[in-house]
Amino acid sequence: MPDNKRIFDTSVQKLKYDVLKAIIRNEYEHCYENIWTDIPKEISPGPKATMRCCIFKERAIVQERIKLAQGGDKNNPNVVEVIDIACDECPIGGIFVTPACRGCIVHRCQEACPKDAIQIIDHKAVVDKSKCIECGKCTQACPYGAIIHQKRPCVTSCKVKAISVGEDKKAVIDNKKCISCGACVYQCPFGAIVDKSLVLDAIKILKESENNTKYHVYAVIAPSIVSQFKYAKIEQVVTGMRKLGFHQIVEAALGADITLYHEAKEWQEQRMLTTSCCPSFVMFVEKNFPDLVKYISHSVSPMVEAALLIKRTDPTGKVIFIGPCASKKLEYKLPKTQGGIDCVLSFEELQAFLDARHIDVASLEETSLDNASFYGRIFAKSGGITQGVAAVAQEMGVEGVKPLAMNGIDECRAALMKLKFNKATENFFEGMACDGGCLNGPLALTHGPKNVVDVDKYGASAKEKTIDNSVKLYKLSMGETGE
Repeated sequence: MPDNKRIFDTSVQKLKYDVLKAIIRNEYEHCYENIWTDIPKEISPGPKATMRCCIFKERAIVQERIKLAQGGDKNNPNVVEVIDIACDECPIGGIFVTPACRGCIVHRCQEACPKDAIQIIDHKAVVDKSKCIECGKCTQACPYGAIIHQKRPCVTSCKVKAISVGEDKKAVIDNKKCISCGACVYQCPFGAIVDKSLVLDAIKILKESENNTKYHVYAVIAPSIVSQFKYAKIEQVVTGMRKLGFHQIVEAALGADITLYHEAKEWQEQRMLTTSCCPSFVMFVEKNFPDLVKYISHSVSPMVEAALLIKRTDPTGKVIFIGPCASKKLEYKLPKTQGGIDCVLSFEELQAFLDARHIDVASLEETSLDNASFYGRIFAKSGGITQGVAAVAQEMGVEGVKPLAMNGIDECRAALMKLKFNKATENFFEGMACDGGCLNGPLALTHGPKNVVDVDKYGASAKEKTIDNSVKLYKLSMGETGE
């Protein structure tokens, strides 16, 4: 089995993995008499605590994680939840002056403050909290960097301001604002915000297929998978997934090719379009720019396109999507997906699955994967869609496309403001909620700078060099001539 230190970025991911692995093992091997006591003791054996104040708190947190591994609160429609007992009640300091203040005589901090909230007492700057509006101008003005703006990591990570601090100093998620991007899940240093798992649903689908005799179970994998599982080749991971019980592994990148094909045709008719492949971006537009919803592409996401193609050729088949995205766990239930996807797993959950089933991926033979084009495979990175749309427009003889890649919610907000007030010079907008694109999704195993290089290499290895060649099967399934 691979060294876990090489697989994950953080110990929080490792803790999540340990719980998921135990739950999956128990479903197949029935190795625990009581999961609520046995799993916490296995993960936090004691006698000394390794992460928290005591082993009893550690075990209580593991029990809460078990609930989320089993699907979480069914009454909460969000795919992410706060574990109250795990929230460390991080300080809410706001703007404050550190001991690094030198008591200089220029007082740039005082001059920069628009509310006269900074006083000089005993030659040192002091912030008057009753006047401070936390604009941050003093932090920028101080030549020593002695004034800082302290925020909770979860609050800082949430670009839609959906996270606040409750009266008990615990993090609170406002579902009306939340876009389920999962940034807070990855950024919380205490692992107090967690995505709900669907591993039990996946196990049920696989078991009830009776080794693919009653129906076939397909895995649709996100193209960013090539930047994960660095201890093995992607072809070995595919073999490992076959050993888990999947009948066939299909690239979501094939669905991306189909999506590009649809979006190019739709843009030709509309001449102004935003992408629809990122469900968090779509929710961001719906909740913050309702007037621009009319520009969102009607194309379903690559995940759904691939699944619908599978079900047109195998109507009784079941499809499980595997990727780095939290909001896909919300998207697959939406009416527009037409029942294409039956379950969603993350890369973190796939790793737990493989290890729970004692599959040594690095020792396996290789199974090739040749479904998609170069452009479908680079969908995983920011700017990949704009490259693809430009290519398919050229293939179709469509002129006038002026694409813009919006990398992360901050860039999305800025570009959409221009579009709202008719100041935009572009006419095709690629929206990605995660900085860097899907390859930096919150449920990825790693988030290193080399991941984009892996995606580019994977794209270059595609046998299908044009989108038109890639979507031939789709056109045949829809009765199109392909001309």
